[in-house]
Amino acid sequence: MNYSGLIIAVITFLVIGVFHPIVIKGEYYFGTRCWWVFLLAGIAFIVASLLVSDNMLSPILGVVGCSCLWSILEIFEQKERVEKGWFPKNPKRKHEYK
Repeated sequence: MNYSGLIIAVITFLVIGVFHPIVIKGEYYFGTRCWWVFLLAGIAFIVASLLVSDNMLSPILGVVGCSCLWSILEIFEQKERVEKGWFPKNPKRKHEYK
């Protein structure tokens, strides 16, 4: 039996689950100005996935890279969720919200 697809699926699920609180905490402490960290990390992971020849590691690196890039959108949407009152505002950065 080949378990590689199942393993990659489980790791993808875990990566998405890990990025959810990273986005929430990132927006809380740094606001939307931390988007470039996700960009650089995403590019680095995607390039690494292209350079790695391992059939398990390469797609996992690609998933992490795409999750980093997707987090750029999520960090800005998280700011909107904070402005709607769905998540707490950082009292040190109240001036950044509408």
